[in-house]
Amino acid sequence: MLTFYFAPGSSSMAPHIGLHEVGAPFEPRPMSFKNGDLRRPEYLALNREGKVPTLVIDGRPLTEVAAILYYLARRFPAAGLLPKDDPEAEGQAISWMSFIASTLHPARVRGLDHVKVVYDRRLGQNEWALGRYSIVDIHLFRLHWRILGSLKPEPGTFPNLQRHHDQMMRRPAVQRTLEIERAVGYELPA
Repeated sequence: MLTFYFAPGSSSMAPHIGLHEVGAPFEPRPMSFKNGDLRRPEYLALNREGKVPTLVIDGRPLTEVAAILYYLARRFPAAGLLPKDDPEAEGQAISWMSFIASTLHPARVRGLDHVKVVYDRRLGQNEWALGRYSIVDIHLFRLHWRILGSLKPEPGTFPNLQRHHDQMMRRPAVQRTLEIERAVGYELPA
């Protein structure tokens, strides 16, 4: 049994999309920043950092976007979200996930000028980050989605990422996740 703790629009959006992509049944547990849900003792018992996401797998919590996406891709290989039987390609996926978490994610808080330096060039003209759709694209999409909403770049600022974003928006799992998260309501911290 999977139980998924998420806050709409936060980093947890990426594994939320991943859950819909793999088609795994899960119990959704929306969390509210405004109501202090992430600081409640029962949640801190699952995730000591008091962050989302947390995926509880048969009673055991797994945290961090990259780890949850990796778990979903490996646990549900039929979804094709991770290269199969190719350690180098899998290493490239982990490299991308690390880059997104350690370089792109913090770039957002440093402002649009800094984001321009590191953001669009790594994807380049590739349709998908690894050459085919994967967990990397899910993680990349969520971050770009957040930058569009928070920094509001001028159209054309990130042409490669905009193309990627538009492709992602056509995916049923993305549409379903956005629909659910909008219905719960966004209350992202600054």
